Amino acid sequence: MNQQAEPFLKDAQNLDDLINDFTQVHVSRPHESAHLHVSGRATYTDDIPVVAGTLHAALGLSTKAHARIVSMSFDAVRATPGVIAVLTAEDIPGANDVGPIIHGDDPILADGIVQYVGQPFFIVVATSHDTARLGARRAEIVYEELPAIMTAQQARAADSRVLPPMKLARGDAGTKIARAAHRDAGEMLLGGQEQFYLEGQISYAVPKDDDGMHIWCSTQHPTEMQHLVAHALGIASHNVLVECRRMGGGFGGKESQSGLFACCAALAAWKLLCPVKLRPDRDDDMMVTGKRHDFHYTYEVGYADDGTIEGVGVDMTSRCGFSADLSGPVMTRAVCHFDNAYWLPDVSIAGFCGKTNTQSNTAFRGFGGPQGAFAIEYIMDDVARSLGLDPLDVRRRNLYGKTEQNQTPYGQVIDDNVIHELLDEIEATSDYRARRAAVREFNANNEILKKGLAITPVKFGIAFNVTHFNQAGALVHIYTDGSVLVNHGGTEMGQGLNTKVAQVVAHELGIPFARVRVTATDTSKVANTSATAASTGSDLNGKAAQDAARQLRERLAALAAERYGEGKVSAADVRFGNGAVSVGGTIVPFDELVAKAYLARVQLWSDGFYATPKLYWDQAKLQGRPFHYYSYGAAVSEVVIDTLTGEMRVLRADALHDVGASLNPALDVGQVEGGFIQGMGWLTTEELWWNAGGKLMTHAPSTYKIPTVNDTPPDFRVRLFKNRNAEDSIHRSKAVGEPPLLLPFSVFFAVRDAVASVADYAVNPPLNAPATAAEILRAVGAVREAVRARAA
Repeated sequence: MNQQAEPFLKDAQNLDDLINDFTQVHVSRPHESAHLHVSGRATYTDDIPVVAGTLHAALGLSTKAHARIVSMSFDAVRATPGVIAVLTAEDIPGANDVGPIIHGDDPILADGIVQYVGQPFFIVVATSHDTARLGARRAEIVYEELPAIMTAQQARAADSRVLPPMKLARGDAGTKIARAAHRDAGEMLLGGQEQFYLEGQISYAVPKDDDGMHIWCSTQHPTEMQHLVAHALGIASHNVLVECRRMGGGFGGKESQSGLFACCAALAAWKLLCPVKLRPDRDDDMMVTGKRHDFHYTYEVGYADDGTIEGVGVDMTSRCGFSADLSGPVMTRAVCHFDNAYWLPDVSIAGFCGKTNTQSNTAFRGFGGPQGAFAIEYIMDDVARSLGLDPLDVRRRNLYGKTEQNQTPYGQVIDDNVIHELLDEIEATSDYRARRAAVREFNANNEILKKGLAITPVKFGIAFNVTHFNQAGALVHIYTDGSVLVNHGGTEMGQGLNTKVAQVVAHELGIPFARVRVTATDTSKVANTSATAASTGSDLNGKAAQDAARQLRERLAALAAERYGEGKVSAADVRFGNGAVSVGGTIVPFDELVAKAYLARVQLWSDGFYATPKLYWDQAKLQGRPFHYYSYGAAVSEVVIDTLTGEMRVLRADALHDVGASLNPALDVGQVEGGFIQGMGWLTTEELWWNAGGKLMTHAPSTYKIPTVNDTPPDFRVRLFKNRNAEDSIHRSKAVGEPPLLLPFSVFFAVRDAVASVADYAVNPPLNAPATAAEILRAVGAVREAVRARAA
């Protein structure tokens, strides 16, 4: 008997122990590369051993926000020792375009006109990274400056936009607001956010035979990189191979914007016929790339005495940057998430995608969903405070119902609602009511330090906005020793996708997890893949890999029934588990059956495919069923602020999140924790600032404040809600990538609660996000001024 199978067989008490108790899913397991991450042996794109003759590229960046290029002199650049070549837009043989949706508005290299400070418009290729970067700074450029638009509000006033406005309405919000017993109106700002992946943008291009190009790229979307490079070089897609083993973080910043770096590296390699690596330094990376869209909102709401929303309208303007990029889908998702967890019978939602002379903003974890949901939570907070009610009670009164009042403004019926039970649970486990009373008592006895407490729910739709992106492929090989190799179209960026896919395949084939290996994402193995984004990585690629593994299991089962069943056992009765196969009363080691299958010429590899069902969407009408299902969650946060300095600390955070029947609870808890901290940073410390000349001044770790370990709540309690997905997702699990980022809304509204206590909760603080120390101090001052004005 094979040594691999023997330990499992001898420990089994009986056949049921052997097969029925076997599972490789719904169990906590370390990340498949964790040992490599912590030891420094994990290979990222910059770690790949370079081919002999490799050159290095750097980008020449605009110093003007909006200008016509009058002249360019590269004499000093070329005179720099070690500089090999300087390339401009004229050197691109194909399409000078990296626009993912709107083609032609987003050039690889600016040609004639630059549209933001930091826009690349030439490439310097040299013998070293430092030499290329030094050379790029020696170019002599003469500009003719043009008027620049910097903010979302300025874009709206000038009707400067990258796409037509959007409008979604149900009922007659205006009339209901006018007739309501209570009415409020206001505006607020929600800032953007830098992805701040640990591994920056990087591409390494190596020319191959017969117009071939092999590109190692840190990207969430290898297929799109393949297409962009092929178009830029004027060659067919089959000549371009894009490979990505892992990324050091992506968060959406490497969905579309890795294209510029892939194309520039490929162009240089193509022109010089030698390998070229392009790795911008962190400050250049932050100057070039787009961020999370910041939003400006105006709103009005009408509501009843008990806080029930009768009519609500919101107008959202996003700062998109100089090109469309993914701004259209981002705004669509914002529009579709304005409702969050609430039934809004009469609602009007408008979206305006403002064109500005800043970096072209792009995908970021949540992809517009957080921006949309933030607005309704702000309004709920206003309504509760205006009525003197507990915000939780107001939120509860407006929740979607189970069987009634359960249709979204865009027409999708919510048939998997668990937010009521989830809120009940976290209210009890967090001691919300008792702690709220304790916070009020603390504030009554403290003049300088003020505490705040808030609870916020989450409902987040899972699927790509664009229906045809909801598909995936996978390739599974079984080798004659019983080991398994898997390739799929998703990309690993630290979230544990490869771990979950390996678990799914191991479970399907009934073999230990250690017998499965997942290889680098490679466009020559699984073609025409979608981005690893929209929280769909495990849903799509897990299902595709399961499909491939199922086909292999069925082939092996048929052989086993034939060889060992003696005509009494059908293939459907053959069972796999613990590295063995049960055929009637006979137990066969898995690898022994595989070896026999090879000799019997049974195909030991298979492709798999999955397309998410039930989806349809009419973008013109903003109606349909854009989401496969919803993920739910809620969080309670307690904070303390210093009213003299604006300093803030999160004292405790409780998060309860719905991931369905978790494939890997340890990984999922980690994702909830990470999403919470990242969202907390967005809403409290991560402030993007451009100076009057349009230069991003927060373009390095020294000027941009992401959360650190010291910002983590000292009392941080994260649990997974017990649930099974109502839809047939992979083993009834749910997505976990993006939804947890909305949980720290509770931090922001706890801060707002603390600020409101300065006026004994009688004033709605005009607090914008991020709620930095300066912003908190400003809001405290505004609240005090409002109190003085009322007294006068």
